[in-house]
Amino acid sequence: MSTRFLFNKVPAAAPFWVFVAFIVLVFLTGGGARADIQSLAILRPASAVVLGYALWGMQRGDVKGWGILIAVAVAIIALVGLHLLPLPPAIWHTLPGRELAIIIDKTAGLGSVWRPISLVPSETWNALFSLLTPAAALALMIRISPLERQHVLLVLIALGVVSGLIGMLQAIGPVDGPLYFYRITNGSAAVGLFANRNHHAIYLACLFPMLAVFASMAGHSVEQVRFRSGVALGIGILLVPLLLVAGSRSGLALGIVGLVSAALLYKPPQTTAPAKRKVHRFNPRYVIAGVAVFGLTTLTILMSRANVIDRLFAEDAVSELRFAVWPRIVAMSMQYLPLGSGIGSFVEIYQVHEPLDLMTTEYLNHAHNDWVELFLTGGIPAVMILLFVIAAWAQRGLFLFRLPAMSRLALLFAKLGFFLMLMLALGSIGDYPLRAPSIAMFFAIVAAWFVAPQSSRMPTQIGSGAMSKSS
Repeated sequence: MSTRFLFNKVPAAAPFWVFVAFIVLVFLTGGGARADIQSLAILRPASAVVLGYALWGMQRGDVKGWGILIAVAVAIIALVGLHLLPLPPAIWHTLPGRELAIIIDKTAGLGSVWRPISLVPSETWNALFSLLTPAAALALMIRISPLERQHVLLVLIALGVVSGLIGMLQAIGPVDGPLYFYRITNGSAAVGLFANRNHHAIYLACLFPMLAVFASMAGHSVEQVRFRSGVALGIGILLVPLLLVAGSRSGLALGIVGLVSAALLYKPPQTTAPAKRKVHRFNPRYVIAGVAVFGLTTLTILMSRANVIDRLFAEDAVSELRFAVWPRIVAMSMQYLPLGSGIGSFVEIYQVHEPLDLMTTEYLNHAHNDWVELFLTGGIPAVMILLFVIAAWAQRGLFLFRLPAMSRLALLFAKLGFFLMLMLALGSIGDYPLRAPSIAMFFAIVAAWFVAPQSSRMPTQIGSGAMSKSS
């Protein structure tokens, strides 16, 4: 298949191809949220190298218009770093929620020990290192050209399709077969390139609006535009069975959100040249493809071991536990205000306060609600950063939908970022998708699409009343 039907202009710059290689590496090695995944030994050093490469070649003019995103990134990194700064005992002993640690220190005869804010500093260090991957992605998004940022979309769609097809093979293959790439995973479900079926399904759901923008991109000819539309439609149809076999209720719900956002995003694509030959409205190849997809859908659903339809009506003790534990986590969070228990410290802190009536043979690795967990571990400062991000997202979203005074394609990608950020925020209510390096990187890319200053006459700095000229 010729790339001329997908690209209007094939990028040639080295930073773009470094970025493509990095994205592929992250999806192959960063599909799990645990700190003991062996592939992190490859991913994190590579992320540090890529981050250094992106920053080394960055010019002062490259960061113009990106102030809001850079400020938020720096604030997040700074907050995690502050949780690791040692404090003298006179200050540390006054922090709420440290009573048990103080008693242990006295009992063990440790004397005056300087300790960081975090009660579990090893996990906070892990959280700090985990920021290398999205930081590298953000730096490269700032460095590459506006056209290359748009081409990143195709790479993300392709990886989503690969993950979905691997998930289909997992669903019809043996339990814990060779296509499961992580030791701790949902071994009886379709997880694709991820360790968690919910994360896999959330990413598949995000493909719907991404496909809508891909199909809306202008082309040189009618043939190119129709080819792209056919590819987008075929992948979109294939996503339906892939979401079903993923067995994720949250993914299915977000799939509906993704379809609605795709309908709102899609715009008939424009062409710059007439058709070279007569293009018929009816194409039998589309019918053949539709029948093939329908047959594949039926086959995968019938053969799947983890069908979401079954799970929709089945009793789920794990889900019931999540709903029951959220109010308890909010209550225990009050004991650690204003600074929180420490970024990444959820498991150990929850074990200290775990209610007797909710004890089971399993342990919670996360709150399965990142909004609640952030309140416990990050305290008021983390909530303030989060509220600022929400306000900035809402403000720029208002500009996008009320004052679309920017180029057509730039507006499409900005709106795509708006909807994808919304979907990931909704997905974080019942799970923790942003803790997987691949989705954290994806979020950084999405945020860059959302605030990218190229070809815009609207405020590039959120909260600013200034208008920038079209570039």
